[in-house]
Amino acid sequence: MKRLLSATIAVITLLGVSTGCYRSTVGHTATKQAEWWLTNPDGSALFVKQPTALSFASVANAYPTIGVDDKETYQSIDGFGYTLTGGSAMLLQKMDSSARAALLNELFSTQSNGIGVSYMRVSIGASDLDETVFSYDDLPAGQTDSTLANFSLDPDRNYLIPTLKQILTINPNIKILGSPWSPPTWMKSNQNSKGGSLLPAFYGTYAQYFVKYIQGMRAEGIPIDAITIQNEPLHPGNNPSLLMLATEQATFIKNHLGPAFRQAKIDTKILLYDHNADHPDYPLTILNDPDARQYVDGSAFHLYAGPVTALSEVHKAYPDKNIYFTEQWVGAPGNMVNDVNWHVKTLIIGATRNWARTVLEWNLAADPNQNPHTPGGCTQCLGAVTIAGNDVTRNPAYYTVAVASKLVRPGSIRIASNTYDTLPNVAFKTPDGGITLIVLNDSETSQSFNIRYKGQSITSALPRKSIGTFHW
Repeated sequence: MKRLLSATIAVITLLGVSTGCYRSTVGHTATKQAEWWLTNPDGSALFVKQPTALSFASVANAYPTIGVDDKETYQSIDGFGYTLTGGSAMLLQKMDSSARAALLNELFSTQSNGIGVSYMRVSIGASDLDETVFSYDDLPAGQTDSTLANFSLDPDRNYLIPTLKQILTINPNIKILGSPWSPPTWMKSNQNSKGGSLLPAFYGTYAQYFVKYIQGMRAEGIPIDAITIQNEPLHPGNNPSLLMLATEQATFIKNHLGPAFRQAKIDTKILLYDHNADHPDYPLTILNDPDARQYVDGSAFHLYAGPVTALSEVHKAYPDKNIYFTEQWVGAPGNMVNDVNWHVKTLIIGATRNWARTVLEWNLAADPNQNPHTPGGCTQCLGAVTIAGNDVTRNPAYYTVAVASKLVRPGSIRIASNTYDTLPNVAFKTPDGGITLIVLNDSETSQSFNIRYKGQSITSALPRKSIGTFHW
């Protein structure tokens, strides 16, 4: 029993939750209390733990009541985080080692001021937020390499791989999603990093490219939990990019990638689509093909177009397949109040209430001029943090993720809670047996409200456009 109690306290402490949250003495009834963190994007309190815990009791008032019911459960949560672009990794590696260590601990640890980022997306080859365009098998014009004899992860060895290794020392259990922006140009119809289609003659070769990538990263001690086939397959105008229609992705998966993973005994998950919610027909087209569906774990979405409810449409059609939210940018220079409000309401609350297991914001870091980026890449992508030498500025996406990542740990399960137009919220049962509730005051005035759980309630208030993260 002593050993069990010690383990429980250790888990609660790891989550940054004081064991004083539960007050009890032998022979007395415990009084349950909720600790909470306030995020007021006006700058007065940016994810700050409040000094006074709230005690559950019988409450009689006319305030709106958010009822939390842990008997009604939904999806498990894999994590919250960002895309670690090559440019983000470059800026991190150019910091002094002590400054970099402090920032990485703040981002990826749950201890002290750590926000506990638990899921990361990386690009397979270059994204548009690398300094240059590259693949892992670049060749002079006119040459091909069908055996991938020239394949090498060397372009990632200066910045990305060292950064991932440092992150894994802080959080060895972090999950990593890999997404390509383009195959090597010699596999493409236009022989160019921008646009074009994957030539059918190289479908098998490209499947082996994914195999080599996953095996190569594993050899570096970096496990890849999942991959998407193509970042934004219906947007061939970025640099790099690729046009890949749903029927093409289905053929690639069922005839090449799925069998290649199976033969190589690779258990990395295969995710579909990785693009906007305005085309749920894209993943559904592939899932409707049983030969492709057998290899697929789920579908990934962005929200630059379409409603977040489209995620539920795909879940409803195939409830045995998972849903992931994998990208949303904040445009520079950013607006702390409006950006945090929209992203928390639409993604942290909205995407998870529509079955997403992850919520990932776009680039982790950029410099004060939103560099680096490729020629033709995004020039206004504001990082979650801005890095200028060793100086760090925390931007809207930092706090959007923080309100969930520290306390909604991987393995948490979304549970039921009723919602109001001006008090959107989402609730989770956490692996330590606790409850975390995220509430947004989506109004222009302060709001008081109750939180009811198992017959007792607490009363709290949030300033306009602010967020409360409650844990008990």
